[in-house]
Amino acid sequence: MNVMLEIGNSSQHSWVPASRDCERWIKEALHSAGRREDCTVSLQFVDASESARLNGSYRGKHTATNVLAFPLQQFAESIQQPPSLPELPIGDIVICPQIVDHEAAQQSKTREAHWAHMLIHGTLHLLGFLHDDSAEAEAMEQVEIAALKNLGFPNPYLIG
Repeated sequence: MNVMLEIGNSSQHSWVPASRDCERWIKEALHSAGRREDCTVSLQFVDASESARLNGSYRGKHTATNVLAFPLQQFAESIQQPPSLPELPIGDIVICPQIVDHEAAQQSKTREAHWAHMLIHGTLHLLGFLHDDSAEAEAMEQVEIAALKNLGFPNPYLIG
C-alpha cells in the first residue's frame, strides 16, 4: 500500500513531526483498519484560531480542537478513480499542534505517542470510524490501540 501525503503548515507552532513519521503513522492506521489500497491524505497543521474557526463552521463547536477530519469516503464510492491519479484521495486531516502538544504534557504522554494517536484517530475518521456511542467508540479505540502497539507506543487510554 502506498500513501501519498500532502502536507501544509500554516501553524506558527515551533514543532511538528517529520513527514516520514506522519506517513508511517497514517499508513499504520490504514493497515490496522484493513485498508490496502493506495491513497492520498491531505494533512494540514493550523493555529488555534483556524482550528476554532473550522470546528465552529463544521461541528458547531467554537473552540480549538486537536484533530479534525474531513472524509471524502462518501464521494469515493460514486466516482471512478481517474487514470492520472494513482492514489485515491480519502480526505483531509487538520491538526492543531498547539493543542496536541498541550494535551501530551497535560496527560503525561510523550509528544510522539500523542501525535501518532491523533494522526491515527484522524485517519480512522477518514475511513468512516466514529465514536458517537459506546459501541462505536470501543471499535475505534481497539483499532487505535492495535495501530499504536504496532508502532511501539503504549495504549493511550491507560496513560494520563
